[in-house]
Amino acid sequence: METKRSDSFGKKPKPAKMKDGDDPVKNFEKWKKKYKKTQARVKREKAQKKKPEWQVEREYIQRLVSRYPHINTKEAVKFSDFPISKKTLLGLQEAQYRQPTEIQRQTVGFALQGKDVLGAAKTGSGKTLAFLIPVLECLYRQQWSSMDGLGALIISPTRELAYQTFEVLRKVGKNHEFSAGLIIGGKELKSESERIHRTNIVICTPGRLLQHMDETATFHASDLHMLVLDEADRILDMGFADTLNAILENLPNSRQTLLFSATQTKSVKDLARLSLKDPAYVWVHEKAKFSTPATLEQSYVVCELHQKVNMLYSFIRSHLKKKVIVFFACCKEVQYLFRACCRLRPGMPILALHGKQQQMKRVEVYNDFLRKQNAVLFATDIAARGLDFPAVNWVLQFDCPEDADTYIHRVGRTARYKEGGEALLLLLPSEEKGMVGQLQEKKVPINKIQVNPDKLQSVQQKLEAFLAQEKEQKERAQRCFVSYLRSIYLMKNKEVFDVFKLRLQEYAISLGLAVAPRVRFLNKVQAQRGERGGQREVEQPEEEEELRSFKAQLRGNIPHVEDQNSESEDLDDDDDEESGDEQYVDQSRALLLGSDDNDDDDDLRDLDLLMVKRKDVFSLTEDQESLEEPLNGPKKKMEKETKFKDAKKVLKRNFQVNTKVTFNEEGDAMQLWPPVQRAVTGEEEEEEEGSGINVEKARERLKKEDQEFDKDEYRRKVKAKHTEKRLKEKAARREASKQHRQQSDDEDEVVAYLANHSDDEFDPSTLPDPDKQAHEEGVGGGQYQIRSTKREHSSESSDEEDEELTAVRRKNVRQQDDEHSALDTGLSLAEDEDLVLHLLGGRR
Repeated sequence: METKRSDSFGKKPKPAKMKDGDDPVKNFEKWKKKYKKTQARVKREKAQKKKPEWQVEREYIQRLVSRYPHINTKEAVKFSDFPISKKTLLGLQEAQYRQPTEIQRQTVGFALQGKDVLGAAKTGSGKTLAFLIPVLECLYRQQWSSMDGLGALIISPTRELAYQTFEVLRKVGKNHEFSAGLIIGGKELKSESERIHRTNIVICTPGRLLQHMDETATFHASDLHMLVLDEADRILDMGFADTLNAILENLPNSRQTLLFSATQTKSVKDLARLSLKDPAYVWVHEKAKFSTPATLEQSYVVCELHQKVNMLYSFIRSHLKKKVIVFFACCKEVQYLFRACCRLRPGMPILALHGKQQQMKRVEVYNDFLRKQNAVLFATDIAARGLDFPAVNWVLQFDCPEDADTYIHRVGRTARYKEGGEALLLLLPSEEKGMVGQLQEKKVPINKIQVNPDKLQSVQQKLEAFLAQEKEQKERAQRCFVSYLRSIYLMKNKEVFDVFKLRLQEYAISLGLAVAPRVRFLNKVQAQRGERGGQREVEQPEEEEELRSFKAQLRGNIPHVEDQNSESEDLDDDDDEESGDEQYVDQSRALLLGSDDNDDDDDLRDLDLLMVKRKDVFSLTEDQESLEEPLNGPKKKMEKETKFKDAKKVLKRNFQVNTKVTFNEEGDAMQLWPPVQRAVTGEEEEEEEGSGINVEKARERLKKEDQEFDKDEYRRKVKAKHTEKRLKEKAARREASKQHRQQSDDEDEVVAYLANHSDDEFDPSTLPDPDKQAHEEGVGGGQYQIRSTKREHSSESSDEEDEELTAVRRKNVRQQDDEHSALDTGLSLAEDEDLVLHLLGGRR
């Protein structure tokens, strides 16, 4: 029992044998195969039920469109709260745009629903994205492609603003498959024409767009869906009126139109031109206390016109670590003051941006100012609208803006999107009252400040030195002077801008000019004003005499005392003859001042453009009767100035041009330039008073020169002809001598070989004479030697040697003829033979 117990409890029980179906490894393999089969079956079923990508995207677009009516602008905190496509949201996120601004929040909803929008907001509030997002979504809804052509059109007033909008579009819309193009002036038209018909979004300026519509056959806008006008009030202004009307004629009426600007237009006439249909008006800051950003500090300074240049330089010197934009009224002011300030070396970079520059230069200046931390940008109003320069600290308005709207756009280059900034406006005493009143009406808070006169630095002497050194800089200063006066005269608001209240002479001196240039159109306008008011000064005898003396000086009848200032005088005589009494004495001093001829022509063109000529048809007023005669008279034809005409005017007035007179120690005048011309023969002529050419003496001098030099030259040519003739004759003689030698050689051969007259008879005379054998050998050897020498060196010998050889040869031939001639002894032939044999036998 114990043994059994030990067996049953001491040994381990053996495990029971498992069947094949219970093995976990094999079970896992079976399960894995079954799972793969099921997975493959599910995939096949899904693939059969799967929709194409275009259908899925269309359903996604339909879901977005269904959310458009339920947009709640008040609850939208992020861009993702709007029904915007994923591609647009991703582009906004990558460009660091996360939260919409107020103008974007209120306008995006209306634009997505397809309504026309008029949006207005303060500068720097993000109006660019407010129309770029609807543009991208509109084309995405339509599934637009490059084959569909133009779908959206964005028009900007300036090239820089169009370039900036294009750069923002590239960042935000890079995930879309649309094609976009920047169409602005200054670029190659041919390359644009080749690609514009495949462009979906065109960002352009009005002039270049109209040029493509007129010249590019493949470009059309018949399928346009959206039209955007950036800075709409400027585009709808008179400057672009004709261009915009021509563009609108080529656009379809069934389009969506968006207008954005900081100072939006409310004119019914302008809106009717665009064919707006029930537009949504969005004025974000209409009820705001101020129309400019709250973080902008604004102030103005009243100073005289001749102090503005000193004020500008002093301001730059006191803000060397800041980023400043200075606005001017015209391009020529920017050109001159930019170069002047660069020569003054204020201590910080200075850049210039104006409409006279080439497009590549403008883009380069724009990008350069974006990168710099501290710099000064001199610019006209092309930089006043829409441009987003980062971290601009100051905006200085050197010239008064045209109106309050222009002021708002200028100061909007700083204090953008919750950032701070400062603005300073320079006003003349005559501009202060009217301009400040306009700014108050536009709800612009501006304060008057005083400038410490001790801090002002005068640069007048340095500018005068620069102009004295460089003639081009002086011409720029003159053009700056005239262009500024023209810009003031063309301003509409005459209560603010009165060109007749300016102190022109002091302003010219502040620019570095010794005298103020002549402004012809201003003189004529003043003359007309004097005629209308009955205050013509020519009726006064004293001033009439002064005017006559002035005209006499211009015509050269009275010698001008200040000859050194002759270069700054106007040489146009036609104006003095035709204007006549129109020039009154108040401006006689201005008429004496120099000017640039090109500027005078520009002034005349501007005057003809601006004058409205009317006729008193119904005789309503008597004041207009005085204007009929000059208006009905023959119109002066503008002709191109040439050097011939200028020279003719100088001769007519008897001006002594290009002269320089100095005085010696005794006080006698000495003419240095032009040097007095003297005869070439050495005979001195007496110096004449003044410059010029004495025609009679010059003619005599030319005759002497003709005798001395021209005849020598003629003799030399004749001598050369004779020499050539002699050489030809010598060559002809050589050729004749060669031919003669050939004939002589033939004769020698005949004499040498024809010794007998018959082959049968023996001529005893041919036998040599024993007594003369040695002599004959010497003569024969010499003859042979002479002939061989002649044949070997005939080509190299001279004419004298040839003649000597010929003479010797002829002498030897005569001797041979004498020797070989038969001796007549008077005997018969047999007797002669016997005599010869006897003689020979005797010698033996």
